[in-house]
Amino acid sequence: MTKRGQGRGNLIEAAQAEFEEHGYDGTNSNAIAKRAGYAPQTFYRHFEDKRAIFLAVYQQWAAVEVRDVSVAGTPEAIATALVHHHRTHRVFRQSLRALTISDAEVSKARARARLDQVATLATRLGHSDTAQLLAAILQIERLCDALVDGEFEACGISEDRVRDELVRAIRHLFSDRTQ
Repeated sequence: MTKRGQGRGNLIEAAQAEFEEHGYDGTNSNAIAKRAGYAPQTFYRHFEDKRAIFLAVYQQWAAVEVRDVSVAGTPEAIATALVHHHRTHRVFRQSLRALTISDAEVSKARARARLDQVATLATRLGHSDTAQLLAAILQIERLCDALVDGEFEACGISEDRVRDELVRAIRHLFSDRTQ
């Protein structure tokens, strides 16, 4: 039996699973409610619409990614954590990338999350060149997406070789970038 107050969390968990399996466009609020074990009207007690729950899933997803990367101690471990996270959430990330282009609210939320990443890195690295840090984040993110989406494989480049490039980009990010 569901405890009082768990409805929102259960819906977010169900929505993440739906978005992972079917993408944003292939998911609807009724499927999310049903997967969470609720009647469809329960969804609207917690969320205005599908975009609102997508943003809640994204916020949770981003926090997990930050946590996983934070505990990785080496560039190799960071690369492994990032590739695992991107691979595990491949369909969700595809929806996120598409919605970032087509939906202003998702675009704003993603920009806020990226600026949070930059601020965290600026503190950790001791400098605050936003453009440089964001460029590095985007490069690393794009490498991960291309790897898990099979773009490198389609060009005959092995995953090991791509991981080498990913580790190189991470090392560069954490090297002395103030010179």
